[in-house]
Amino acid sequence: MHTSQTSVRIAMWSGPRNISTAMMRAWGNRRDTVVIDEPFYAYYLRTTGKNHPGADEVIAAGEIDWRKIVAQLTGSIPNGKRIFFQKQMTHHFLPEIDREWLGAVTNCFLIRDPREVIASYVKKREDPRLEDLGFTQQVEIFNFVRRRLNSIPPVVDAKDVLENPERILRLLCDAVRVDFGKSMLSWPPGLRDTDGIWARHWYTEVTKTTSFQPYHPTADEVPERSREIYERCRECYERLYRHRLH
Repeated sequence: MHTSQTSVRIAMWSGPRNISTAMMRAWGNRRDTVVIDEPFYAYYLRTTGKNHPGADEVIAAGEIDWRKIVAQLTGSIPNGKRIFFQKQMTHHFLPEIDREWLGAVTNCFLIRDPREVIASYVKKREDPRLEDLGFTQQVEIFNFVRRRLNSIPPVVDAKDVLENPERILRLLCDAVRVDFGKSMLSWPPGLRDTDGIWARHWYTEVTKTTSFQPYHPTADEVPERSREIYERCRECYERLYRHRLH
């Protein structure tokens, strides 16, 4: 049992086309937790000029000064809550953003088989570049945190979560030193006030859910044109996979 009332800031680092929004739903359904959705997204779009759906709207609505974002993530927790769950995208965390603030939050990592990520990505958008998929950035962040802590930060794999949500969430909660709550296993359908303004473009499926969905392996193969990128992503994935909670 982790009965301390000390505040906890949890940054979960994931790439795109993962179960990160469902994970945000799980944490957001706790009474002691407030969540934030991809806080660096507007900064990322403004800086890179990536042509994402609704990009202008995201930039207009979001914070584009990374220093102010960091101050928000490490400052007082909103709404008087004890836990601040931060859904973070690894590819949004551009190299010029200072990494030192990661020492002020509890970092954990959500990974997914790159074959499944790429198969999902190409259905939504054009063929990805390596930097669009977040695997190399995820390893970089993981290594920074590992060096900073001199210990291995928690890693969970999407397949493991979907196959046994309660077991993996219990392990994750224990690793980040908070008590597991059954409320994390189900939630009401629909959008949330805490969802990013981009939710209507990206969250169509998750808004229909009320729990983690059963794992179904994809039959889709990586397109030949993406094989080289896949191999690079696979190397990164395997580095973190060996450390996963299971």
